Amino acid sequence: RHRWLGWPDANQPTHLRFEAPAGERVVSADAVILALGGASWPQLGSTGAWVPGLIEQGVAVSPLQPANCGFDVSTELTPTGWSDFFSHRFAGSALKTVRLSFDDGIEPAFDRVGECMITRTGIEGSLIYAASARIRDEITKSGAATVYLDLLPARSVDQLLGVLARQSESKSMANQLRSIGIEGVRAGLLRERWSASELQARVSKDPRALACELKAWPLRLTTPRPIAEAISTAGGVRFDALTDTAMLKALPGVYCAGEMIDWEAPTGGYLLNACLASGAFAAAGVIRTLQEP
Repeated sequence: RHRWLGWPDANQPTHLRFEAPAGERVVSADAVILALGGASWPQLGSTGAWVPGLIEQGVAVSPLQPANCGFDVSTELTPTGWSDFFSHRFAGSALKTVRLSFDDGIEPAFDRVGECMITRTGIEGSLIYAASARIRDEITKSGAATVYLDLLPARSVDQLLGVLARQSESKSMANQLRSIGIEGVRAGLLRERWSASELQARVSKDPRALACELKAWPLRLTTPRPIAEAISTAGGVRFDALTDTAMLKALPGVYCAGEMIDWEAPTGGYLLNACLASGAFAAAGVIRTLQEP
């Protein structure tokens, strides 16, 4: 139940001030390892409150940003997000086995099959998280990022056309779409872009164009969700602020480990693994430094 308040003396970086149940106290150490986390899920303690204090001490810190995060969307019919109907009906619904492709000019382009989930304001989930760093950077650069979903990755355009061609003209539009696997949240996505009459025209008059659209369904992503909702954090203490033992160049005897360092994990599992590994590396750096003459 101690809360770190900083340093009582800037010339003694291994002396730390704490707020404790019995009052403020100063702890002196031979070495200090800071493992203060990023700024995601602040209710669990990772508030990013350490950033101003380290910057004041001359430590180079890149701005903290959301990583492994969801995004808000903009659609043709509702430019500021999903329609109220779609949001209320499908928020929390999974889009299973879809392919996400995204070309931001960096080779190779992102292309992966997986799952994602509709949220009240947009989309998130493992498939989105895997591309989130590139999507976030494109939004920062261009103001928005368009990704493409293959809603039916197990079927080619010709296979979709073959199924539609066998359908009786007397079948309803919904039944024709259902026959190729477009129902539920997938059908809802179509209505977010086209009115009922426009969709009917595509189903009956230009099924090839519709099949091609279903293989590359555009989603315009406009804003990352707030950092407090993100699974992890990008940014933090820059690597050029550290020695080869993970010690802060500006604060001799003070080391850094974990998510507070400026690196970005592709998933929560990699995040945990690298945090633990960097902790072991920092500890080895402490031992190495203290053993030096």
